Amino acid sequence: MYNSSSTGSSDNSSASSRLYVYEVEGLGQSGQASDMSAPLRRSGTQSFTVPYSRMQQETKRIMQLGGTIVSIRPVGEAAEASAASSSNANASSGDSSAPAKSAKPSANTSKKKSMTQAKEKKKVPVNIYRPKSPYMGECLSNDELVAEGGIGTVKHLKFDLSEGDLHYLEGQSIGIIPDGEDEKGKPHKIRLYSIASTQHGDDVDDKTVSLCVRQLEYKDPETGEQVKGVCSTFLCNLDVGQKVKITGPVGKEMLLADDPNANIVMMGTGTGIAPFRAYLWRMFKDKEREANPDYQFNGKAWLIFGIPKTENILYKEELEELKEKYPDNFELTYAISREQKNSEGGRMYIQHRVAENAERLWQMVQQDNTYVYICGLKGMEDGIDEAMAAEASKAGVEWSDYRRTLKKAHRWNVETY
Repeated sequence: MYNSSSTGSSDNSSASSRLYVYEVEGLGQSGQASDMSAPLRRSGTQSFTVPYSRMQQETKRIMQLGGTIVSIRPVGEAAEASAASSSNANASSGDSSAPAKSAKPSANTSKKKSMTQAKEKKKVPVNIYRPKSPYMGECLSNDELVAEGGIGTVKHLKFDLSEGDLHYLEGQSIGIIPDGEDEKGKPHKIRLYSIASTQHGDDVDDKTVSLCVRQLEYKDPETGEQVKGVCSTFLCNLDVGQKVKITGPVGKEMLLADDPNANIVMMGTGTGIAPFRAYLWRMFKDKEREANPDYQFNGKAWLIFGIPKTENILYKEELEELKEKYPDNFELTYAISREQKNSEGGRMYIQHRVAENAERLWQMVQQDNTYVYICGLKGMEDGIDEAMAAEASKAGVEWSDYRRTLKKAHRWNVETY
């Protein structure tokens, strides 16, 4: 077993002499700095060596030149990857002197499209139904998700789509127009909700769409009166058979990556789990795998889920069933604020779990097949960034700049409210 304590002092003393290989897209030959080794051109990318002491400065320079960092690897690892690439090239060119290999290919040996290309070529349905002519969807079910003793009300609602042409992708949202009028006598405004079902629906028949809705309740700051959200209350009190005005779908920010060998990291709070339920069902549910022969997930999915109490773990039984069935592919981490303590003795929130796992997360986001999705309360963003910034700084990297490259590559996706 690797013992970090036996190498710690050596690492600190030799930090300045460490070398890392940057693989960068979008830089012209003129973007090369004079004190770096000559770049190795490969499939539209440049690779060059950077000393540890100059990583932060070099990252900023790449950003200023409009480049995108594809990966950062220690020199040793990069050399192995380059050798493997050369070997594969010889084999594919028909070089008879290269011995044939029958080893199972890894995820990184297959030629993959960037997420940008995937999103451009994938047909993303948008605004099939608009506010002036919404789809009238019948409520098929309305089930409570919060267990007895939990806080608040959260409902899982399923709507029939068989009478229209509303279709969608995992990670999109639909609009709901609640019945009735506002205090000015005008129709209520549209509220957007993340879709909690796969594109095939909960019944895997392409005829339904599902939502995960928390009934909003808050105190009016001026009167002190308890106020209930208009649309969430409307939805949570729906009767089966009642019809609802639905618009959309909308959204491209949270689309699930197409790569079946990807690392999918999901960070969510409360009903922010909605798109992640859709992802996980698509990845692991038996009927979904049968319905998607071109998408047989074999990567790593990691859900970090923040909730106030155990009774508020939405879809708990199904999540833990997936964890038990796919222990090598699905990891489930809870941050239960009113039951667990963080390292300082305070309540455990999702940002504390991120801080605990920051080293591992930092290593993962440096892999070009890792995609991060964040959904839920906006307040968690600063804590997540703070934890990642602290870890990135150990490598001399400015997190805000690095995060920008991830977002540009559609590998850091955020939808908060």
